[in-house]
Amino acid sequence: MAGGPIRRTRFAPSPTGLLHLGHAFAAGVAAAQADAGEFLLRIEDIDRARCKPEFEAAIYQDLDWLGLQWQQPVMRQSDRMDAYRDALARLAEFSYPCRCKRGDIRAALSAPQEGALPAGPDGLIYPGTCRHRPLSDAAPDDVIRLDVARAFDALGQSRLEFHDEVMRPDETFLMTRGEFLDQIGDIILSRRGMGTSYHLSVVVDDAAQGITLVTRGEDLFESTWIHVLLQQLLGYPTPLYHHHRLIRDAEGTRLAKRDNARAIRTIREAGAQPADIWRMVGLRPWGP
Repeated sequence: MAGGPIRRTRFAPSPTGLLHLGHAFAAGVAAAQADAGEFLLRIEDIDRARCKPEFEAAIYQDLDWLGLQWQQPVMRQSDRMDAYRDALARLAEFSYPCRCKRGDIRAALSAPQEGALPAGPDGLIYPGTCRHRPLSDAAPDDVIRLDVARAFDALGQSRLEFHDEVMRPDETFLMTRGEFLDQIGDIILSRRGMGTSYHLSVVVDDAAQGITLVTRGEDLFESTWIHVLLQQLLGYPTPLYHHHRLIRDAEGTRLAKRDNARAIRTIREAGAQPADIWRMVGLRPWGP
């Protein structure tokens, strides 16, 4: 982008299965939007129970076969637990331990109201059952949640904002404090057995890697509000966003890793060339 800030992007898959056509599209969009040499690869492997080394190896092999090149070294989230612990410590004054399971949350939300239960980007909106508990009361099986109301009070602002260069590029997206509380609620900062969460890790890592443009699927649009809030609390800049379309099957369903018929590896082994993959997802070929 001549005359403007450097556009540094990243593709951040989780090694929990083989990459599919949707991943190829997401990686291609990120690479296409980056300035020369500013496309990064990050392995999001905080879920140690589901992440496998053979899937991580397949990520490198498939992306290389597609002609994509990225800066070295590759960041791996499993190597960055100290950074996440530091971020949790910085958020401690707005945090509390929570012992509630999904069934507890559902039960709390079900009575006495009727009808559909309120849900946000992470599922049912937490009703605040454990909000009174001090962080010193945390048990090994607790998750750590962010007290969103206290966080907004500390920031001294009543709304969040960010820009997206694809979805209404000439406008600023806005969310008020009340809308965040009603539509998202107290988010999880650290999950059981992980020591962090997707939301916390991605915010810390994007800042550490100097990401200036976050490209990702439109299904993560609502999660962006969580990330903007965490960026504000941790003193990080808010990058520009680029929420792109999703690759879907003939029935309009978003592709998933369990659908091996659309895995890059499967299509490749059937005789396809990289240009065929790029043609299937509607992007120009990469590499020679």
